[in-house]
Amino acid sequence: MAAMDAASGYDRMKELKEFDESKIGVKGLSDSGITSIPRIFVHPPETLSDIKSSSAYTNIPVIDLSDANSTMHRHKIVEQVKEAATTWGFFQVINHGVPVSALDETINAIKAFHEQPHEVKSKYYKRDEGQGVMYASNNDLYRANAAAWHDSLQAWMGPTPPKVEDIPEVCRNEVVAWDKRATEVGETVMELLSEGLGLETGKFKKLTFTDARLFVGHCYPYCPQPDLTVGITSHTDPAVVTVLLPNHLPGLQVKHGDEWVNVNPVPGGLIINVGDFLQIISNGEYKSIQHRVLANSYNESRISIGMFFNVNKLREDDCHGPLPELLSAEKPAIYRNFTMSEYLENFYCKGLDSKSMIEKIKIQN
Repeated sequence: MAAMDAASGYDRMKELKEFDESKIGVKGLSDSGITSIPRIFVHPPETLSDIKSSSAYTNIPVIDLSDANSTMHRHKIVEQVKEAATTWGFFQVINHGVPVSALDETINAIKAFHEQPHEVKSKYYKRDEGQGVMYASNNDLYRANAAAWHDSLQAWMGPTPPKVEDIPEVCRNEVVAWDKRATEVGETVMELLSEGLGLETGKFKKLTFTDARLFVGHCYPYCPQPDLTVGITSHTDPAVVTVLLPNHLPGLQVKHGDEWVNVNPVPGGLIINVGDFLQIISNGEYKSIQHRVLANSYNESRISIGMFFNVNKLREDDCHGPLPELLSAEKPAIYRNFTMSEYLENFYCKGLDSKSMIEKIKIQN
């Protein structure tokens, strides 16, 4: 391929840099009226071969949290969450305590950010992934084999929140408010997940699992050639848990068994998924599952807002691994311990992928 590229005069790195330095993102490309996508976005046949082979709309489990604090009903809800996290790694929650009006306001604010003129948005465009506020197209643009058709606004909301004035004004209040609301939902879900493992209710909070929080507002604009690229490549989340707020447009797919399942967003619902970190500390009980987003063929942008909850113990000597309480002679550790520096290095050294850290630390019998 490299030789062929050399012969054809195609310089991929040059194209990547030109696109990146233009700061227009894929939204800018889409808005310009292009009818074919730049070559840097074209994915190889092996990535695209099963794009069309997804199942008809099936829903991941939907769990009603309205009785989560009821002594009579909590055990049943814990069991539902445990079952979903064990078999699917994904579920939707309804009656989670966040008003539909707040969901709509958050979606609309992020959409408004991405719909701003290029000269307004571009001042936020940079590549500084580990801190503060960043707007960019493809956080792994220079690490991935092919670029994906999305732009993102991201903000590290904890443990050290950004200066409020660093958050774009058009969505500032909504981002701050969503951090609070999504954290409340995340804490509720983590309590249920903790109880599902037989641990105390507040165990995950004590372990600082809701302290390091990354807000990401994705925009998937119309793509003129959706069969040649993807919205986001297949991957698993490195986080503990993700709380996802999508707008009404489909596109998210989850790997279930050997097939890709379309996720149909439930009105007023939030999507929860298990991250690699939770699979490891649960000693494989809960599953981090591959998912991807198809390129958007609709005439309006698909908006998706993720709140990624990560552990906040970032000291070099901090060792993490399966929780000792979950291990026994019958259930020995299937993963070795690792440090956070090793974990972060694994994420930032390559493009999005699936479970590479999990595979790296798996104990071979």
